[in-house]
Amino acid sequence: MARFIDLAFAAVLRAGLYATMAYGLGLIYGVLRVVNLAHGGVIMAGAYLGWILFDRFALDPYLAIPIVLCATFLLGIGMYRVLVRHLPRGAAGGPASLLLLFGVWLVLRNIAYGLFTGDDRAIRTSYSTSAVNLFGSFLEVNRLAVLGVAVLVPVGLHLLLRRTYVGKAIRAVAQNADSCTLVGIDVDRIYTLTFGIGTALAGLAGLLSATLYSVNPSFGAQELLKSFVVVVLGGLGSIFGMGIAALILAIVEVFAIYVLPSYLTTAVGFVMLVIVLIVRPGGLFGQRVLG
Repeated sequence: MARFIDLAFAAVLRAGLYATMAYGLGLIYGVLRVVNLAHGGVIMAGAYLGWILFDRFALDPYLAIPIVLCATFLLGIGMYRVLVRHLPRGAAGGPASLLLLFGVWLVLRNIAYGLFTGDDRAIRTSYSTSAVNLFGSFLEVNRLAVLGVAVLVPVGLHLLLRRTYVGKAIRAVAQNADSCTLVGIDVDRIYTLTFGIGTALAGLAGLLSATLYSVNPSFGAQELLKSFVVVVLGGLGSIFGMGIAALILAIVEVFAIYVLPSYLTTAVGFVMLVIVLIVRPGGLFGQRVLG
């Protein structure tokens, strides 16, 4: 029973990171209908930026969150303005966007190799090894902090999308961009803002990841794949669905150790993805427009 409780807590804490990684990818796809393959590269970039702020300036990673958000938000705006906005819309732009953003990911990775070599880096604070006792289980402070941020992110997204004029414009553009143009909404500005927000969320996920794991320039590949699983499993455009899907993925991965060797547990999520795509292509909660 104690082992079961430990694994349940581990699943919840892992789900927080998975959800944070997926929100940016889901937001960009929900509005722009662009699969952002550079998502993994931005996660890696956010991790390195957090490490630089900690290693060179002794800035606590959680105090560095605003800086990382602002820096990756500007990176996202630059990526959209310089590259993504020139892609054709609709089905014709699908292969082009995949190739372009995959190329951006490769560029980011090679820049990281040039600046930091291939050595592993990690953010290790004075509380990195601290834990709190909850019902007999010892929970890492870092993972609890990541879970707290993961709870705040969807709340912030919900308030932005439902309670602000900008958020309502984002939802309207996601539903019908042509009609928004007719009523005076600057669709290109909304696309720019959305891509910036989605990229900033990826940078945040990278920073949080660096407090838990070692990172190197190849970091972000597995994170991108898990983000895909969460977005598709939860339902494209469903913020609530992504949170639930992250929890489901984490539970399945954690409890799979009872029936599978440890090196196979990471493949469980991708098996789930294939099953969902076959049985319920719209995801568990259906395709929604940022609901």
